[in-house]
Amino acid sequence: MSTEVSTEITAELIAAGARAHELDRAHVFHSWQAQGPFDPMTIIKTEGSYVWDGEGNKLLDFSSQLVNTNIGHQHPKVVAAIQEQAAQICTIAPQHVNDVRSEAARLIAELTPGDLNRIFFTNGGADANEHAIRMARLHTGKHKVLSTYRSYHGGTHLAVNVTGDPRRVASDHATDGVVHFFPAYPYRSYFNSTTEAEETQRALRHLEDTIILEGANSIGALILESIPGSAGIYVPPAGYMEGVRELTTKYGIVFIADEVMAGFGRSGEWFSVNHWNVTPDLLTFAKGVNSGYVPLGGVAISDAIFETFRDRVYPGGLTYSGHPLASAAVVATINAMKDEAMVENAARLGADIIGPALRDIAAKHPSVGDVRGLGCFWAVELVSNRETREPMAPYGGSSPAMAAVTGALKKAGMLPFVNFNRIHVVPPLNISDEDLRAGLAMLDEALAVADGFVEA
Repeated sequence: MSTEVSTEITAELIAAGARAHELDRAHVFHSWQAQGPFDPMTIIKTEGSYVWDGEGNKLLDFSSQLVNTNIGHQHPKVVAAIQEQAAQICTIAPQHVNDVRSEAARLIAELTPGDLNRIFFTNGGADANEHAIRMARLHTGKHKVLSTYRSYHGGTHLAVNVTGDPRRVASDHATDGVVHFFPAYPYRSYFNSTTEAEETQRALRHLEDTIILEGANSIGALILESIPGSAGIYVPPAGYMEGVRELTTKYGIVFIADEVMAGFGRSGEWFSVNHWNVTPDLLTFAKGVNSGYVPLGGVAISDAIFETFRDRVYPGGLTYSGHPLASAAVVATINAMKDEAMVENAARLGADIIGPALRDIAAKHPSVGDVRGLGCFWAVELVSNRETREPMAPYGGSSPAMAAVTGALKKAGMLPFVNFNRIHVVPPLNISDEDLRAGLAMLDEALAVADGFVEA
């Protein structure tokens, strides 16, 4: 559970943070930003469910950073494991066996569904998705890959083209064999559905039509976030995931489940596909596998796809595949999650605290259009008009209303995860009940600001 900071926030620490900010603005090029006007927050200390900003203010981390610090900050068992590994083997080339990588692979394979028994390690989620698609194309001999709009699969070349949100547009020249289709998204249905059953039926019909019209004999893979993360945490309606699995099997398409954000306990299951008892052909992961303490991702591979490469060279690899420090963090993280029942705790927090609180908040605030999620993986979608469902910020952008709500949350003592017109409730899986309730109270208070932007 979260703990108080173990190091006093001193004037020297704050001064070091100020120096870090100065050097950052002089030399660091930031992701997804116009560099000139950007004024990033400095973090000088992290512990448990909290971070401290450059001025020494304590903030409840309701973002889990980029929804990856699933076990919170500075978990002592994981920190110790990294330190111990550094004293033994800091790094070794990936063609050599090392014990900690082998153990990490074993632990992951124990958790993955079905026969996903082989693990290819990458540096993170984007390259995991790139390699999964490469494997699928080589396995099937087919080039096209299907993915949904309103999705995110990474920032590298193919991964960002597979992505279905506005971040891909600047790099998407329609030359990479990617075909996008509409997702099952009950709140903003693209199929004029009025029930979840209709949404499932119509979304699956749309997907099958897409497959037929694109030509099944040209489609090697379909990649789908089990529960879309930064795209909105819109949980698939009943029957949809099973239907996708059936269609990909029917048409000989490799089904890739992207569990980079949704996996490793985030939704109250080790992997989110487990909510629907679905086994994909490939499963990608990163983030929560070691709480982001050292960069690592990977692909879990089915027996059938493994056999393709039993006697055929797989044309891909990474210098840091299964890096010992990252692998040590994996082993310690998974063991800590098991020992402390974090996955079960995430399910409890979602069912007993987050879900009921957000439903009460939705009933209270006219700015809330929808709340949805599982485990410690929830979204609050803000609207300026409940009847028309007009978003409080445009798709792909922000607004004065969202800026005001974000400012209110930070002023209350929260580091939030805000994207477009949504606030995501994605705390660490081991957050204390007290801290979780405090964060939800901060959200409740801040939404009074959002209510002021609702159309009369």
